[in-house]
Amino acid sequence: MGFSPDITERLARARADLRMGVPVVLSGGALVLAAETLDAARLADVRTLGGQPVLAVTSWRAQTLKARAYDGDVARILLPPDATLRWVRSIADPADDLRVPMKGPLQSSRDGGADLHRAAIALVKAARLLPAAVVLEIANAADFAAAHNLTLIPADAARDTGLSPLNPIISARLPLEVSEAGRLHIFRPDDGAEEHYAVEIGQPDRAQPVLSRLHSACFTGDLLGSLKCDCGPQLRGALAQMGAEGAGVLLYLNQEGRGIGLANKMRAYSLQDQGFDTVEANHRLGFEDDERDFRIGAEILRRMGFSQVRLMTNNPAKVDRMNGCGITVTERVPLKVGENPHNHAYLATKATKSGHLL
Repeated sequence: MGFSPDITERLARARADLRMGVPVVLSGGALVLAAETLDAARLADVRTLGGQPVLAVTSWRAQTLKARAYDGDVARILLPPDATLRWVRSIADPADDLRVPMKGPLQSSRDGGADLHRAAIALVKAARLLPAAVVLEIANAADFAAAHNLTLIPADAARDTGLSPLNPIISARLPLEVSEAGRLHIFRPDDGAEEHYAVEIGQPDRAQPVLSRLHSACFTGDLLGSLKCDCGPQLRGALAQMGAEGAGVLLYLNQEGRGIGLANKMRAYSLQDQGFDTVEANHRLGFEDDERDFRIGAEILRRMGFSQVRLMTNNPAKVDRMNGCGITVTERVPLKVGENPHNHAYLATKATKSGHLL
């Protein structure tokens, strides 16, 4: 019978488990718990299993902590015998770094491989949690998972960065302020992650380059009118230009906070209030400058029948990524709107550190 979940469905289950604080098991031989949702009882349970649990963090977070990242992109910080839940959280979350700058001394493991730990970090990132996981290597992983009713997944599947197939669900006419000839398309990925949207203005010729924008969701800017970024003005400016030209496609991609999720974005904002710029804040949290996957936008454009775009962006990296995904960018259309006294430094950082043409 075909009722058992396939690997895509089990990965979705694993992400949900980690968000709720439930451990998952990697078939390569590791028990994984997200540091952000770990509780004291489960931390104590980990201790009863023996072995040496570690807190796996990214090299960015390790750099802030002055911990050795012997594995390049990952550091495996040994949990001291008396490590408390508060200690684990303080290593994973930089919120109190300035108040308590000395976390260590921290000892990092340099023995054995780190592939299971990379897989653990990939899983918690995909769950939109802090990129830190308590990992304990175990024997007989499948038996352990079965005995404790835990989700079991292969480590290589957790690390896989392939794009989940996107399925068009529905589209419907949606008259907008900028154009009564609006239409909203909904796309749903097979992996159970967030849906993505395409706003189509008019009836763009599929044989010609379409005026297009890849816009990442920004709850604070798009909906609340935040002055900390230029996202809201860019969204409305792009739609207005498409309405004026009579045709265009705006892709609204649910990759809040450059792909780290709204909660982590607010953590980054809190760090910015401490004096760090947007890139430094991401790094202190353990993330890359930009965790978004623009292959999603390219795939949606293909599903809608487009192969060429006039891309509305100030970010040359988006142009490169679209071209690399097989969508030809025939023109980069600047979109310079929304600067104000609150986001001047933020925009300057995007220009100097992320290469935006402002």
